[in-house]
Amino acid sequence: MAWNFSEELRRWGPQASPPIAMGGLARSYCAGVVRSHYENFSVVSFLLPRRLIRHFHAIYAYCRWSDDLADETAGGQDSLDLLAWWGEELFQCYGGVPQHPVMIALRDTIRRFKIPKEPFLNLLAAFEQDQRVKRYDTFEQLLGYCRNSASPVGHLVLSLFECLTPERAALSGEVCTGLQLANFWQDVARDFDVGRVYIPAEDRVRFGYTDSQLNEKTFSPQFRELMRFEIDRAQGYFDRGEKLIATLPREAQATVELFILGGRAILREIERRGYDVWSRRPEVSGGKKAWLMARTLFRRFAT
Repeated sequence: MAWNFSEELRRWGPQASPPIAMGGLARSYCAGVVRSHYENFSVVSFLLPRRLIRHFHAIYAYCRWSDDLADETAGGQDSLDLLAWWGEELFQCYGGVPQHPVMIALRDTIRRFKIPKEPFLNLLAAFEQDQRVKRYDTFEQLLGYCRNSASPVGHLVLSLFECLTPERAALSGEVCTGLQLANFWQDVARDFDVGRVYIPAEDRVRFGYTDSQLNEKTFSPQFRELMRFEIDRAQGYFDRGEKLIATLPREAQATVELFILGGRAILREIERRGYDVWSRRPEVSGGKKAWLMARTLFRRFAT
C-alpha cells in the first residue's frame, strides 16, 4: 500500500478517536508500515528468525512514525508538539494504556524483551534536535547527534536478539554511526534542500569549501576531497564495528553483516560517482542488494 502520512496522521494522530485494542490488529498495522516503504528492511526481514519479525516490525514502525512526525509535518513547533505527543504515547507503553496501534504492538515487544525507555527516548531527542539544529560546527557535535539518532537502533537490535552487553553495545555504536554517516553523505543534496547541513563547518573550512559554494551546491575539487575525507572516516567506523559480528549469536550475525555491507555499498557508490553527491543521489541498485543478501546467506549458512 502507498504511504500517505497526512492520512495516517488524520486516522491515528492525537486528534483521532482511540483506535484498536487488539494486539493482532496492531501487529498487522506495523507490518503494513514496513510493506509500504521501499527500504532495506524488507531484505533484512528475510534473514530474521520468524519469532522476531513482528518485534522488528513494531520497532521499525515506531522509528518510521517518529521520523515522519518530524519531517512530514509542518516542522518547527508543530513537529515538536507532535513528537511530544508521541513521547507521551511511549510512556503509556511503560505505565498505562497506549492508544496508537504502533504503541500497542510495541508494548508487547517492550515487555517480552524488557527494553528500557532510554533507546526510544534518545531517538525522539534526535528527531527533536533536527527541528532546532540545522548545521553543525564540529564533527564532535555531529557525533553527539549520532549517539541519539543511530546508537539506540543498535541497542534495540541487540535487545531483540537477547545479546546486549556493554562491549557489544560499544561495537554496535560504531556500526550504527557508520550507517548514519553513510546516510548523511548519500543525502547531502536532499538534506540541503530542507535546510539541513550535516557536513561539519570545521571540515568545510579544512578543505576550502566555502559557504557560497555550499549554498550554490557547487561540485568542485575542494568538495571532492572533502567528501573523500568523510567517506574514509565513515569506513573507519565500519572497520572498527565489524568486530561485533564474531561476538554475536549465529542467528544475529547475518542481519548485522548485511547492515554493514549495505552501508559500505553506499559509500562505494559515492566513490564510484567521483564523490559527486550534488547532481544525483547515489543509490544501491536492487540487483546489488540481492547480491549482498546472497553473499551474506552463503557466508553465514554454508559454513
